[in-house]
Amino acid sequence: MSNIPIPSPANPTSISDQFTTYIEIVSLLRNHCPWDKKQTKESLAPLLLEETYETLEAIEHNNSDELRKELGDILLHIAMQSEIASETNAFSILDVIASSSEKLVHRHPHVFGENNISSEQEVLEQWETLKMQEGKKSVLEGVPKSLPSLLRSHRIQEKAAAVGFDFTSVSEVWSKVLEEIKELEVEIYSENTEKIEKELGDVLFSLVNVSRRKNINLEAVVQRANDKFIRRFQSIEKAAIQSGTTIDKLTLTEMDSHWDEVKRTEK
Repeated sequence: MSNIPIPSPANPTSISDQFTTYIEIVSLLRNHCPWDKKQTKESLAPLLLEETYETLEAIEHNNSDELRKELGDILLHIAMQSEIASETNAFSILDVIASSSEKLVHRHPHVFGENNISSEQEVLEQWETLKMQEGKKSVLEGVPKSLPSLLRSHRIQEKAAAVGFDFTSVSEVWSKVLEEIKELEVEIYSENTEKIEKELGDVLFSLVNVSRRKNINLEAVVQRANDKFIRRFQSIEKAAIQSGTTIDKLTLTEMDSHWDEVKRTEK
């Protein structure tokens, strides 16, 4: 295959020139790269999900360099999906931009119109009202089932709260958590797995409500808890090796002792 000249923007400081060049590069890849030519919107979907998680991780770690790179990877997916769609005349990248611009203007009449709105809550309530006017049959429509469960719970609660269906205080939310824990406690010693699952789900859903009200990313919190457990458990493994044995040879009491020691050193 002959080498293809690398496109370059006429004006590197021009957003429009840079974007036009970028789309041209993506189009060339789609037409000339064996891997890119094979891709479909379905084959790219899991990769987009992976890139999204990597972007979230960069945000979590407050890593600007990585965030810049990951946003670029997501932009590539947007451009490639649009390129694939254009091949069947479904839509183009210009259609994507135009429809997004139109939606932004329509859903912000307090910015581009004459609506007088001053609070975040009013904006959220107006947002949901406008979406219903656009043809949505439910406020909760549009929360993807493919979202991670905790994040989906968070988004469902956010949308319900946007139209006023919410607890009035954190204390009410916490009372609900305690209520659900008591209901779980009643079933936990039973042999009814179905009821245990139901009550456990209610506890988790109510804990999501706590994190939402306190503006805490519960998904990130659970990830940090996972990392903490791994770190402490691996310290036990390391201590066992240093003492001339392996973790499976330690008693539970010995493992607990090492665990408590790690906790003390972390504090």
